[in-house]
Amino acid sequence: MQPTLGRRRFIQSATATGSFLACYGVVDRSKAAMPVRITPPVVDKLTIQAVVDTNHDIFISGAPVPGVGIERVRSPASFNGKTLESQWGLSLHLVSTKDNTTRRYLLDFGFTPDVLANNLKLLKIDPASLDALILSHGHLDHLGGLIGFLQANRPAMREELRLYVGGEDAFCHRVQQQPDGSFAPYGVLDRHDLKALRVQPILSELPIVIEEHAFTTGIVPRESIETVLPNTFVMFGEKDGVGCDTIKYGDHHFTAEELSGKPVPDQHWHEHATCFQVGDRGLVVITSCGHGGVLNTVRRAQEITGVEKIHALCGGFHLAPASQTYLDAIMAELKKLPIDHLIPMHCSGSNFLETAKREMPEKLVLCTTGSRFTFTA
Repeated sequence: MQPTLGRRRFIQSATATGSFLACYGVVDRSKAAMPVRITPPVVDKLTIQAVVDTNHDIFISGAPVPGVGIERVRSPASFNGKTLESQWGLSLHLVSTKDNTTRRYLLDFGFTPDVLANNLKLLKIDPASLDALILSHGHLDHLGGLIGFLQANRPAMREELRLYVGGEDAFCHRVQQQPDGSFAPYGVLDRHDLKALRVQPILSELPIVIEEHAFTTGIVPRESIETVLPNTFVMFGEKDGVGCDTIKYGDHHFTAEELSGKPVPDQHWHEHATCFQVGDRGLVVITSCGHGGVLNTVRRAQEITGVEKIHALCGGFHLAPASQTYLDAIMAELKKLPIDHLIPMHCSGSNFLETAKREMPEKLVLCTTGSRFTFTA
């Protein structure tokens, strides 16, 4: 059952982060996420491979890191004249084992299907082996490759194929504001496409276990010092049968501006993180983008499981647009958390990498397209 969400409204004033919400009334929908507890599955081993990331560095450090196995893709010559391609986007191949069972997931799908297909082939990842698909949120750089990937591979994949998403607004139209004030489309997930390809979307604003090994955070409460940094605008409602259905939100109390269908700053209430518990080493939390805040996301994972230890924090942290003052504040809070390994990807930003190298060098592990990380109990 979907939760009903609180009525509290706030006006978010302009801050040093450059937030563009000063003129918008925003409904805080995160309060419905608490309290809730799940019993997380415990896996013996987890590998995370970056199928698509924003760059491919063949000279990236191969130095060993205690507690995590690292494999890098080096010479392009090994691919018979082809090379891994990188783009603004993210796609991760996740493989977990527990007792005698193995589960394989594809989390996010990059910006375009051709880059995703190229890299899957070169990395020898068989789409037919996937047990489930996961979409972190409704941005084009994470969903852009999905439909093309399915069109090319669906006949060979399992008959009952699920796509796990967060809330209903994963299906909303998203747009980017242009310098002249106009809006350009930035992708939409179309239910009709999924139905035609026999893919069942699973929506949950609450945490949910995925195919017995993984789990999601569900909706992420906004409780830390973090704010949603500038990104896309969202349009609530449907156009020609495509988009998000506001009726399916229950008691979400949309603002008049939201219900008008006008673009409003995207708060990503639907965005969820994918997580695993690896033995007694703790949680591996994969933020993908973490628009709702990397601190908020980690604390949500801790809250719903009762597990405090974070073995690894991976993914995009959406701190590239952050001011240094804001970034320093986030880093100070990150340093307080019991994190073994910090693996930034995608939209984390070179500014975050430089700050992490200075403040948390013993925890920082760099990622590039093709990198594979292994965590064992």
